[in-house]
Amino acid sequence: MYKRKKGLAGLSAICLMLIFSAWSCSEPVVVNENSGTLFIIGGGSRPADMVERMITEAGLDTGGYAVILPMSSSVPDSAIIWASEQFLEQGMDRVTGFNFESGGPFPQNLIDSLVNASLVYISGGDQNRFMEIVYDGPVMAAIHQAYEKGAVIAGTSAGAAVMSEKMITGDELRYPEYRSTYPVIESENLELAPGLGLIKTAIIDQHFVWRSRHNRLITAVLEHPELPGIGIDESTAIVVKGNKAEVIGESQVLVYRNPAGARRVQGIKLGGKDLRLDIYLPGDEFTIK
Repeated sequence: MYKRKKGLAGLSAICLMLIFSAWSCSEPVVVNENSGTLFIIGGGSRPADMVERMITEAGLDTGGYAVILPMSSSVPDSAIIWASEQFLEQGMDRVTGFNFESGGPFPQNLIDSLVNASLVYISGGDQNRFMEIVYDGPVMAAIHQAYEKGAVIAGTSAGAAVMSEKMITGDELRYPEYRSTYPVIESENLELAPGLGLIKTAIIDQHFVWRSRHNRLITAVLEHPELPGIGIDESTAIVVKGNKAEVIGESQVLVYRNPAGARRVQGIKLGGKDLRLDIYLPGDEFTIK
């Protein structure tokens, strides 16, 4: 359970309509049929063809609207503008941003708009900040409802990390000073916290090859062998439909598995045998357990 800040913070909700015509935040729309899609980006730059694919997957080329959730960012209003610019460049102008704050309020008209969005886009920043605001509340419920109705739920960097049910926080329990890489494979060091739970059968990591985070996912699959670890590099994404994932973008996706449940501890060092590593390139597809 996340600890909520005391008191009632105000809501900075920005309905940023870049070219607004006969459309309102609360207008219901028809999204993709039956079930949604996850569009999980490993951080870094987003190539134009990646943004175009996101728009197509969400059906925004024919209708509907996108909602940007910037709460991971320390500059949320700017995060909305930066994300919106990429959609504008692709000719998609039906974009709005809601910056919910810790403790609420969570106006029902904004929650309804989130539920009815064709695309929900979660910005980068700090995944812990995002989850402290949304965990087990109306925003998290609305994201799940949108997904169940067929929306695309997208996220980059921190917005990728929150997709897992078991979320990598980015912090180490033994070494409190933040390190962007993860230089050890040790027991009881990896900190996990509840994420959105849109993926329950894997742990997501991001900026993966660029920041050499291999040790972090190796630790994850040694301590949680029932879950594969999916490391997505920068400027790269996986498009997840059901239990199938497609790699798109410019780099690689690495998947660590521990099929035998191997785990040994010597002092605080972790060991294990017969781990499996698959390295996927753009265009490859794989099955998420």
